[in-house]
Amino acid sequence: METITNSRFFSSEAGMHFAEKTVEKLQVPLSQLTVKKFSCGEFYVKYNESLRGRDVFLFHTIRPGTINEDFMQLFLLCDAARQSFAKSITIVLPHFGYSRQDKIHVAREGISAKLMADLLVKSGMTHMITLHLHSDQTQGFFDVPVDNVNTQNMFVEYFKNIQQTHNIQDFIVVSPDAGGAKFAKSFADKLGVNLAIMHKSRPKHNHAEISEVVGDIKGKTCIFVDDMIDTAGTICAAKDALQKYGANKDVYLCATHAIFSGPAVERLNNAHFKEIVISDSIPLKKEVNNAVILSASTLLANIIRNTLDQKSVSELF
Repeated sequence: METITNSRFFSSEAGMHFAEKTVEKLQVPLSQLTVKKFSCGEFYVKYNESLRGRDVFLFHTIRPGTINEDFMQLFLLCDAARQSFAKSITIVLPHFGYSRQDKIHVAREGISAKLMADLLVKSGMTHMITLHLHSDQTQGFFDVPVDNVNTQNMFVEYFKNIQQTHNIQDFIVVSPDAGGAKFAKSFADKLGVNLAIMHKSRPKHNHAEISEVVGDIKGKTCIFVDDMIDTAGTICAAKDALQKYGANKDVYLCATHAIFSGPAVERLNNAHFKEIVISDSIPLKKEVNNAVILSASTLLANIIRNTLDQKSVSELF
C-alpha cells in the first residue's frame, strides 16, 4: 500500500506501551527519534530521518504526574515535524490532558482544554486521533480534524462475554453522575440492560458526595461506566451508596482512562471491585487489584489504516 509506505511512525516514551502493538498490527516499523533533556530542564527533540513529503504519525499520551512535560514534549515534536516539511502530522493521543477544563465553572477561570488545542494546532498538528474525550464538544476547540474514538464497543464486547455465564437481567449499568448518562445509556442499550444514574454534589475539587440513585438497582449486579478515574473518590463513594440501596456486593467498574492519581490505587484496592476494566490509554504505574486492561491497539491500527486509505473511520466504532 503506497500510502502506508510513504508514512513514518514515531513514538515518544509516553506512547510506547501502545505504539509497538499498533504498528505490529499495521506491519510497519517504528522509526527513531531523539528526545533528551538539558540540565536546565529544556527538552531537545529530533527526528532521525527525513520527513519531507511524508505523512507522519506520532504516538503519545498525557500521563498523570508529568502532564505539563508531556504536553511540552508534544508541542516540540509537532514543531520539529512541521519544520522538517512533513506532508501531514497526525497525533495519536489516546488521553488528552486538561480535557475536564472545558468551560468556565466559576468566575475568573480559564478554559485550559481550548488553550491546549490551540497550542497543538499552532505547533503543526494537522489531525488528531484520541479516545473518549471528556466532552464531545471539545472537538470544536481544534481548528483541524479530530477523530474522537468511542471505546464503547471494546468494553461492551468484554461484558457480553461475562454475561454469557449469568442471567442478563441480573445486570444494570450505572452512571456515577448525570454528565456521563448519555454514554452510559448507549452502553446499557448495547448490553440489553437497564440504566441507573447517581446524583452527586462536588463541594470541592476531587471530592464528591452521592445523595441519590435514580433507577432500580436492588438485587442487581452493577457496572459503573465513566470516561476516566482520577482520584477514585467519586466512584468509591458511589460504590458504597449502591450497597445502601440494595445492590449486589459484586460491582464492576469500567473506564477508558485510568488516571489513578493521588490516593486512587489505595482507594480502589480497599473498595474491592469485582473487576476494574480499563483501556491502555495511560500506562499503569502501580498494581491495581482485579484490573483488566483492554488494548486499543487494534482499533487504533484500523483507524490509521482507514485514514491512509481515505475510508470512513466512524464505521469502526
